[in-house]
Order: sequence, then structure tokens, then C-alpha cells
Amino acid sequence: MTTALLIIDVQNAILENEGTPDRQPAIDAALTETVGRLQSLQARARAAHIPVILVQHDGGPGDRLARSSHGWGLRHEIAPVPGETVVHKKACDSFFQTDLQDELAKRSITHLVIGGCMTQFCVDTTVRRAVSLGYHVTLLSDGHATGDMGELTFPQIIAHHNRLLSGFDAGAHHVELRRANEISF
Repeated sequence: MTTALLIIDVQNAILENEGTPDRQPAIDAALTETVGRLQSLQARARAAHIPVILVQHDGGPGDRLARSSHGWGLRHEIAPVPGETVVHKKACDSFFQTDLQDELAKRSITHLVIGGCMTQFCVDTTVRRAVSLGYHVTLLSDGHATGDMGELTFPQIIAHHNRLLSGFDAGAHHVELRRANEISF
């Protein structure tokens, strides 16, 4: 298998106001820890000459991820280096109306290691779509993040999606969960 690291929507304002005022510091701290794991994995991928593809959500005017705003920018810890691909999207699915599949085909990628934000939206949708398109997927169980939603806290949402996606398949292709420090390129 030819592998690529896919990091989804790790943008400055991705989890801004995704919790109550008393919960937001915990969400911010968890995101910073997740970004640190992704940064470390990104460095290992680069050292092993594994393609790193970043996905960036282009929000509309007034959105916290409005294109060209500070919130839209990729976090500095995972910023692309010259030659790395950044795919721009406007929907939860990183493949929908983007050039992601073309970029993967150019590199003969068959296996995606996926992490990023937000767990229940862009990460979940992209993981499922990747499998249905014929990619093997390794979801970083500690490499995706989200905020609270109603009665559900971010750790509950992450745990639920890890459970839900573990083993998800489409024919011969499936999702395997691994911690970031368990990935070797």
C-alpha cells in the first residue's frame, strides 16, 4: 500500500465557541494536545517521504472559517511546507467537489492515515467516503478533535466515533484505529 497522511481542518478558529465558557478551556487544551500529536506524526511522515495532504475548510462571509480570515488559517504547528498539497473544501466531505481524489491518484495512494477536526462532521464523513471510494483508512484514535454538542462532551463524541468507525468497511476496504504514536511510516 502507498500511504499518505491526511490532516483535516486544523484551522485557527475550528473549535472557537464550541463549548460553554466553563468548558471552552478544556476543549482548547485538548485541541492543542491533538495538534501536537498531529505535528509529530506530520514530521515523521515528512522524514519518511510520505505525502502530507492538508484539508482546509473555506467558510463563507461571516463564518468563523471565512476564507482569508485569521480563523480560516491553518494552525502554525501543521502549516504546509513548499510542495505539500492543500485541498480546499466547502462541505464536510473532503472529497466532495474538491481535487482530493485526483491528488491521491497522482501519487498512487491506496491507504490514508487520517486525523483532524471536527470528529462528527468532517473527519467522520471523510473517513466513510474514503473507504467507500476504495481506500484503506487508519483513523488516528487520538488524532481528531471536536467541541461539546448539547449534552455530549467532546470526549464522549470522540469515543463514540472511534467505536463507530472501528472496522467500518466497504468490500475489502476498512477503517483501522491506531494511536498516533503507533504509526510508523
